[in-house]
Amino acid sequence: MNAEDPGRIVLLTVSHRVAPGLLSWPAWQALHGADEVRCGEPEQPQLPYLSEAGVAVTPGVPDARELVDACAGGRTVVVLTGGAGDQPLTDGLARLAGSGRVRMPDLELLPGSYDLPGARLIDLVQVMDRIRVECPWTSQKTHKGLAKYAIEEAYELVEAIEDGDREELREELGDVLLQVVFHARIAEEGLPGSGEEPFSVDDVAGTLIEKLIHRHPHVFGDETAETPEDVHAHWLRTKAIEKQRESVTDGVPLGQPGLALAAKLASRVRTAGLDVPLPEGDDIGYRLLALAVRAQEEGVDPEAALRAAGRAYRDAIRTAEGTG
Repeated sequence: MNAEDPGRIVLLTVSHRVAPGLLSWPAWQALHGADEVRCGEPEQPQLPYLSEAGVAVTPGVPDARELVDACAGGRTVVVLTGGAGDQPLTDGLARLAGSGRVRMPDLELLPGSYDLPGARLIDLVQVMDRIRVECPWTSQKTHKGLAKYAIEEAYELVEAIEDGDREELREELGDVLLQVVFHARIAEEGLPGSGEEPFSVDDVAGTLIEKLIHRHPHVFGDETAETPEDVHAHWLRTKAIEKQRESVTDGVPLGQPGLALAAKLASRVRTAGLDVPLPEGDDIGYRLLALAVRAQEEGVDPEAALRAAGRAYRDAIRTAEGTG
């Protein structure tokens, strides 16, 4: 070794969202070729796998000056850290380099594993699991007890979309996602004495994946679809085969808002090519039904249209109050 060679520092970052041991080839090369490997995390999941691979790891990470000295004489020291890195160490190295009084080793930041898209969902599941166990409020919640929140969060999401507020949209999407993860976490426990099989968020995702693949044969299969209308036709055919419904009204939730219910029924009737006269009556409900069906035929969402009118009414009220 050249005594004057300042050596090399490799900051090797690894993601806890990737299975331990699954490191990139450059990472394994750096680990096996290093003169010393240091790790300041006693519970680092990679450590048992490094040991199996014959990589000796020294516990603890020295401060910046000690690390620079450890590289003297052309030595290479690899510092293994989590995906967020080691901020105090990198800050210390930056200060030394900026001082101009220290001959610095070559410094390399080497990602050993990468987060795939959706990796933060793993964190979300882990956080939800801990909250379910440790939070007095969350630990007592049931599917029925949470049902109203799913409705509220869905409406708040729709409002964010209609307002065009991107920050609000991101937050409300998160709140809707929370409902899915929360319900899935409860479902893992099953219902005591019910005989029902528990399921997890992975089961939920797996079922959804199968459904999406099956309903998109033009993407995952041999069929073709060149227009949105072709895609819609594929969707309706595969859905009809899956559900084997006796009536076009099967699967239409009656608990949804009235205008949306009327529009959904009208859509099912039109898609099925049925000729169904509207029920007659003097009640205002029948007139609203006729308006909702007419809106659907004209390609207008009656719920959205009424919400827009309601907002205009709200603005008029605030103007009259002098608060607008």
